Amino acid sequence: MPSLRIRAAILSVAVLALLLGVWELSGTAPAASAAQDEYARLMGGADTQARLPAPSDILMRAWEEISDPFYDAGPNDKGIGIQIGYSLYRVAAGYLAAAAIALPLGFLIGMSPLAYRALDPFIQVLRPISPLAWMPLALFVIKDSQMSAIFVIFICSIWPMLLNTALGVANVRRDWVNVARTHELGPVSTALRVILPAAAPTIVTGMRISIGIAWLVIVAAEMLVGGTGIGYYVWNEWNNLDLTSVVFSILMIGLVGMALDALLGALARAVAYAD
Repeated sequence: MPSLRIRAAILSVAVLALLLGVWELSGTAPAASAAQDEYARLMGGADTQARLPAPSDILMRAWEEISDPFYDAGPNDKGIGIQIGYSLYRVAAGYLAAAAIALPLGFLIGMSPLAYRALDPFIQVLRPISPLAWMPLALFVIKDSQMSAIFVIFICSIWPMLLNTALGVANVRRDWVNVARTHELGPVSTALRVILPAAAPTIVTGMRISIGIAWLVIVAAEMLVGGTGIGYYVWNEWNNLDLTSVVFSILMIGLVGMALDALLGALARAVAYAD
């Protein structure tokens, strides 16, 4: 009998084929009964009902875009590879800056009850604020739209990493820390050789949550700041009334997000251990 993984893959392909078939059939626009304006034609060609583009149209657009992903024909016409590259750069810059602050600070909060009590009010006030709510202030202070987008990624990435690091460090078994003390390990050696490996799965879980949030937020941020990026691409294609490109870019956002999550998932498996 085929393994569970093979059977699940077969079922997934069957479900995908069924959904695409239904979508293809339902996406066929009826014949127009009268001359239509440009907006009506771009929205699906129907007289009274807008329709999503058919999967076959999206596949053809995907082939056009993927076959030449790095072309540059001006400010508003760049390949999908360039747009995704800009978005990944902003996510990486903001995410790594957040990690550089959140991981050491989380360690401090997790190891020190005094630091936890002192900093917790600030965390509780700042954490619920929507990342995009910082955008006007960032634009005013930084005066650079690209750096403001990176700042928004920074601010949305820092909290899951900070809180998970503090939680992971605080929950390390006291027995292990006591054993380190009996071996006369100093605070730094104890942190690096005992606490960090023990807390690593929880820390990486926070990093995995952060990268997912960062990828969600960058799309919205780039719609606001404009210029380049996959978020700007979506918004620009909507302004061009090109729904086929809009659907294609949405699928690309999902695929890149899945790849980022798989990358952090592999890191999580690498640091997992059996208690």
